[in-house]
Amino acid sequence: MNRISAALFVVFVFLLGLLPYRLLYVFSDFLRFVLYRIVGYRKKVVIQNLKSSFPDKSEKEIMEIVRKSYRNLSDIMVESFKSFTMSKKSLINRYKFINAEEIAPFESAGRSVILAAGHHGNWEWSSVSAGLQLKSQMVGLYKPLSNKYIDALIKKSRGRTNTTLASIYETQKTFNYYSDKGAAFMMAGDQNPGNPRKSIWVNFLGRPTAFLNGIERYAVKHDLPVVFGDARRLGRGRYEITLTTLCDNPRELPKGEITRLYAKKLEEIIYERPENWLWSHKRWKMTLPENTEVIG
Repeated sequence: MNRISAALFVVFVFLLGLLPYRLLYVFSDFLRFVLYRIVGYRKKVVIQNLKSSFPDKSEKEIMEIVRKSYRNLSDIMVESFKSFTMSKKSLINRYKFINAEEIAPFESAGRSVILAAGHHGNWEWSSVSAGLQLKSQMVGLYKPLSNKYIDALIKKSRGRTNTTLASIYETQKTFNYYSDKGAAFMMAGDQNPGNPRKSIWVNFLGRPTAFLNGIERYAVKHDLPVVFGDARRLGRGRYEITLTTLCDNPRELPKGEITRLYAKKLEEIIYERPENWLWSHKRWKMTLPENTEVIG
């Protein structure tokens, strides 16, 4: 069954890859209609998250962001599949790092960095385009798929552009191996953590929010600078990525400060372009534990 699923996956990716970008986004519009109008994929979650984050916005304004957020979601989905068949030239032209010099001093010194991002804009193309534009060896932390054949295809696709995928279940081992090799660890920090007591709680979008501690923990342990990547959509299928150094001296900062800086930067971006964040995540389903400090 896994092989059949993988074969169907390959056929779907191949057919989608044949579509010119104009038709690709026609397909995306159809997918958005299905997700938003027919299936109503996590629609209640999206609306509630937006209302809680933007209490001053009217019902009309909220629903406008909702509609745009489903377009963002469908675009990211089809673009993720398209990445398997995109040429290296197309990846560079459509996902440009406009200030790669931001991490040049770290690269020149042979120093590894953590490239932090959120689920805002197209985060998927970063893992296939960054290795073509930055000098560091890209290392992406990801959750392996249960289908080993599709998982292998994804690894192969990322590998063609100088990106190595490493399982999140071997994060410590991965950092131990690559941290002294001038690598760039690509990590997202805005997923919902599994354990509220092991999380770092930050005031984010108007309420206490649990954040994964991984970015901060490994930055401090291995003395790695943390650089934020902001993917700004210029048009459908075209992005510019701006890099901003959040800290280059992680061991000198108080506990929780790196996470606060990350959350603040992400919050600024979300307030500016709210429709491009993944609002379908159940980000606030956990309750703040007693006697837990909230930073910021």
